[in-house]
Amino acid sequence: MPRVALGTFPTPVESLQRVARELGAVGCEAWVKRDDVSSAVYGGNKVRTLELLLGEARARGHASVLATGAFGSNHALATALHAPRVGLTPSALLFPQPVSEAAFLNLRALAASGARLHALPHWSAFPLGLAWTRLRRTPAPYVMVPGGATPLGALGYVSAGLELGRQVAAGLLPAPRRVIVAVGSTCTSAGLLLGLTLAAHFRVGFEPATLPRLISVRVSPWPVTSRLRILGLATRTAHFLRDLAGDTLPRWDSATLGARFEVDGRYLGPGYGQPSVAGSQAEALWQRLGLPALDGTYSAKSAARLVVGLRAREDGPVLFWSTKSSAPLPVAGHDDAWLGAAPLRIRAWLLRAERQLDHAARR
Repeated sequence: MPRVALGTFPTPVESLQRVARELGAVGCEAWVKRDDVSSAVYGGNKVRTLELLLGEARARGHASVLATGAFGSNHALATALHAPRVGLTPSALLFPQPVSEAAFLNLRALAASGARLHALPHWSAFPLGLAWTRLRRTPAPYVMVPGGATPLGALGYVSAGLELGRQVAAGLLPAPRRVIVAVGSTCTSAGLLLGLTLAAHFRVGFEPATLPRLISVRVSPWPVTSRLRILGLATRTAHFLRDLAGDTLPRWDSATLGARFEVDGRYLGPGYGQPSVAGSQAEALWQRLGLPALDGTYSAKSAARLVVGLRAREDGPVLFWSTKSSAPLPVAGHDDAWLGAAPLRIRAWLLRAERQLDHAARR
């Protein structure tokens, strides 16, 4: 399949026994899959997806790509930083979200990257805004839905599930009974669900009887992260993959794929982009133990589920999938010329966010 090389794979697996000991869960095995270090340019879960989507964009002859999502979108920022590496001009169509430090830093880096940005007044204007942007842009860019959540994009995490199976087979970690991952746009969860099923089917690190339970922790609300929607994308990806591979693969349906899958919405808090109490506590724990930083929008909420499970001494081993990039963000210019080039809505949001975050820091 058309593909570009953006990341360094396989990403490492590491022990989280310090977390288990701190929580008094002696004897419970905890591990982390470090997709946060998938690239030194900008890591996280979007790298695997972009390898396929940008590959298809080039194969179709596009000169530019359009990412879509919220102001603090990891997918939009990853596109802005990685697309120029493979000769594609990046742009983004964005809608507002609640203020958070992670969103502020992402949008600041995105505005300073030089990518062409379009700002909508509200998420509900997205369909009309996307149609209008497509009409105005000539030649047309390769358009990606939020998070790259298509069967092609999900194949990146099908590969990740097989990658984990190979690491288990190599003895780098024991076969986990549960895998915990954040779910926002559904692409990672859907791909990983199919990838783990494939690994068990071909006995790559797992057996069908020892298939891990995938727990997707909501960081955006229902119905975006409904179980039915995630399973729908996983099923479409399975059909897409079978069309490529032929009769070597079974006809997996949503009932089969969903047999060991759950969506947990207890750690969402007030909503997307807004920290939850449990997530903030997990952030503080990670910081105290000197572990790679979590962020309140994504990884802190899924880490909160790990903490609760360890405290309850759930059967292990358990694997936490780290999906938020830990690579340093590019530093914006000191003259702030980039800010003047950003759309008015984005400039206003950044200035308001800066005031709110400064006020919160002084309290």
